[in-house]
Amino acid sequence: MKNMQQMMKQVKKMQEEMQKAQEGLKDKTVEGSAGGGAVTVTVDGHKTVKDIVIKPEVVDPEDVEMLQDLVLAAVNDAMRKADELMGKEMGRFTGGMNIPGLF
Repeated sequence: MKNMQQMMKQVKKMQEEMQKAQEGLKDKTVEGSAGGGAVTVTVDGHKTVKDIVIKPEVVDPEDVEMLQDLVLAAVNDAMRKADELMGKEMGRFTGGMNIPGLF
């Protein structure tokens, strides 16, 4: 019975640490880019887009589709990096196991 209580305390402590780690992700950012840095997107660890920077030389009114493609590619790159950041941060608690629905 005592072992069960001790185990429950450890589980509760791990849950609290995981919650703090998840909250801390909002303060960490990653950047994704496309077109050799022509478009850069900054995303936080909660996958909120914080900033988009487009170099003026990329803006061509005759080729809006290219700019749209660059923005899309940069956002996708940033989101992938945010996923990696989350996996790295939360992997400390799961031992690298990917537990569906955990984060």
